[in-house]
Amino acid sequence: MSIRIVIAEDQRLLRGALASLLDLEDDLEIAGQAKDGDEALKLAKTLQPDVCLLDIEMPQKSGLEVAELMHQAALSCRVIMLTTFARPGYFERAVKAGVHGYLLKDEPIDRLADAIRRVMQGYREVSPELIFGRGRWDENPLSPREREMLRLAATGMNAPEIAAELYLSPGTVRNVISAILDKLGAKNRMEAVRMAEEKGWL
Repeated sequence: MSIRIVIAEDQRLLRGALASLLDLEDDLEIAGQAKDGDEALKLAKTLQPDVCLLDIEMPQKSGLEVAELMHQAALSCRVIMLTTFARPGYFERAVKAGVHGYLLKDEPIDRLADAIRRVMQGYREVSPELIFGRGRWDENPLSPREREMLRLAATGMNAPEIAAELYLSPGTVRNVISAILDKLGAKNRMEAVRMAEEKGWL
């Protein structure tokens, strides 16, 4: 019996190549293809595939958001994330969303096919490059409130505007932003935003 797969990838050529190569395997069947996160979630619910291959960065909803929503909905489909990013914050979120695999996009196709089979057998598959290496296991030091403020700062809002948005005093906002800069060792808000984004913490 074939393993039914949905592929979600916003780059059409890559999506098509993955589908064609995996479809050549006798025991793998491409049940559907999605170009964005919304379509991926819809296909996961309607087609009920065995495995979903989700690109981390997609329009509408990211692969991580789709994985989180699938986890909340208790869908039986097993999720393998495909990424070009070795960001600890992404890996952290993926683990919390209950994903079964976390692989680099440039894995050889036979390695990906084997990972799909192993995931169906109950194993978890992670590319070694995404685990080993300096700083890969950094934990997010920012609280939910600090992340919220940093996201607003990333849009260009100043302290009074952030205060109005969050119903806080400007002084409170300045204190929290100061704490963020201390935690990240950043010189200013924009550097803090860049550092947090690079780590996948926002």
